[in-house]
Amino acid sequence: MINKKRKKRSRFRGTHTHGRGFKKKARGSGHRGGVGRAGSGKKADHKKDLINYPFGKDKALRRKPKIKLKVINLYQISDKFAGQKEVNLQGYKVLSKGELKEKMIIYADAASESATGKIKKAGGDIILKKA
Repeated sequence: MINKKRKKRSRFRGTHTHGRGFKKKARGSGHRGGVGRAGSGKKADHKKDLINYPFGKDKALRRKPKIKLKVINLYQISDKFAGQKEVNLQGYKVLSKGELKEKMIIYADAASESATGKIKKAGGDIILKKA
């Protein structure tokens, strides 16, 4: 059976020294030895971190975020934009599920090869944004 160990803050209630020995030793911050990576200096071989901390700003902050495109299928285009000659779908990638019922010019950011083929077969055209 595993016993759950109580936290030190509750176990040391009512004791003078809270497990630190001499009473005056733990007053203030003097006994703590610093905060963070203090003590891991030039000669502190015993306190070398295995983690190599980068100093300065992280490179991930300098990367441009990838733009996530929404997807739309050909059957959705033919249902939503019936009767239109030109359709502006910026921020979308056109996929080939379904068929295009009428001839239209589609402006989009990306399209699959099969969707492009189906649009051309229907007599339309697709104009992709230059990345």
